[in-house]
Amino acid sequence: MTATGVMGAGGARGAPGRGPWWWQSRRSAALDVSLAVASTVECVLEGVQFAQESRLPVAAGIVLGLLVGPVLLVRRRWPIVVVLVAIAVTPAELGGLLTVVGLYTLAASDVPRRFTVLLAGMSVVGTLIITLLKMQQDVASQEDFDPPWWFVPLVSVALGLVLTAPPVLLGLYVGARRRLVESLRERADGLERELMLLAERAEERAEWARNEERTRIAREMHDVVAHRVSLMVVHAAALQAVALKDPEKASRNAGLVGDMGRQALTELREMLGVLRTGEGAAASARVSDEPERLVAVASKVSRGPAEPAAPESATGTGSRAAAGAPGAARARAAAARGPSTVPESEGEGPSLAEVAALVDQSRAAGTVVELSVQGEPGAYGPGVEQTAFRVVQEALTNVHKHAPGATVRVRLAHREGEVAVQVENGPSERGAADAGLPSGGNGLVGMRERVTGLGGVFVSGPTEAGGFRVSAVLPAGQDR
Repeated sequence: MTATGVMGAGGARGAPGRGPWWWQSRRSAALDVSLAVASTVECVLEGVQFAQESRLPVAAGIVLGLLVGPVLLVRRRWPIVVVLVAIAVTPAELGGLLTVVGLYTLAASDVPRRFTVLLAGMSVVGTLIITLLKMQQDVASQEDFDPPWWFVPLVSVALGLVLTAPPVLLGLYVGARRRLVESLRERADGLERELMLLAERAEERAEWARNEERTRIAREMHDVVAHRVSLMVVHAAALQAVALKDPEKASRNAGLVGDMGRQALTELREMLGVLRTGEGAAASARVSDEPERLVAVASKVSRGPAEPAAPESATGTGSRAAAGAPGAARARAAAARGPSTVPESEGEGPSLAEVAALVDQSRAAGTVVELSVQGEPGAYGPGVEQTAFRVVQEALTNVHKHAPGATVRVRLAHREGEVAVQVENGPSERGAADAGLPSGGNGLVGMRERVTGLGGVFVSGPTEAGGFRVSAVLPAGQDR
């Protein structure tokens, strides 16, 4: 806005002007040029008449009209100037169009209302005085016309108001409507920007949720596969070592490998069940069925020709009883239902009650594991129990991978409002040797994410004796 209160070339709507100079468009410029030409013609004619009445040269009236009429060209830029010029030439009875258009433009502009009222009042007073004097002269010049005393003032006031009030009122209405439209447009633009920002934030949250879900699935897959497969590799190595020397022990190891494979497949199926949709369900079932058949074939082959072919032999039954894992029972139940069956409770997961079976599996693999439980178990959420189980599972998996033959101590402490888990192993009897299992370095990261995600505390690191310790404290009232 300029000093006179009118919008500049940018326009009232904030859009860049597309017309010449201060006009917003070429149409606005053409309109103002047309009004200026009409005003110039009017002012020249009225100037000639004023010059004749005032006994001035006609050229002076023409020059005055040529100077006053084109002032309408700047009505959008400087409306106050236009009105002041119109007031200044009122005594010469010039610029009727100039006065009307100038007052309208002034009222419709963003000039403060006090200036509009002041200039409109000055225009009314000027028009009233000139009209009053002119009418008194005309009445005095006509001898046969004797109006009452109030006639001339009343007509002068009416004429002054007719010339000034309508353009002012129309300008005020147009200006208010324009500002309302601009306000609504600005509000719409603001809402559009806000919606775009919300859409961007929603996309960011969706991407974050997708990343979190990928991380969670990767962590679950790692916890399930790493532990079971590590034990299977350990048992397979023992099976290879004693296959010819001790067929009975080889049969037990083969049974353990089969049970562990079925447990891993069952847990994988529980996780993948929620991801199966439409045609992907059948494909996922076929994919999950192939590894199970391979595990069954591996179990039969590992028993050798001298062993019974029936899977429920006395030796095999004894080995499964030694495992004693509720997960194995679920595996056999799931195998009986078929590979494509989705569990009834998709959120079902391991719990603290299965830690003892987990320890027994590591013991069956030849690892010396000491389990101690302190306190009475409380009412924990499924997420807390599953996280505590996964911490023990991953810690034992790391022992099988990196410290074969080491003694392990697993401690569970049920305290008021929390449960503490600690898995500590001593130095490996085989020194720096490990089981040759691949490691992606995600085990400790996954444990830390699980524990801290529930508001717990996780600490891991080597011990002074050359072993490794994993500790976690979980608040009992937290859940996923």
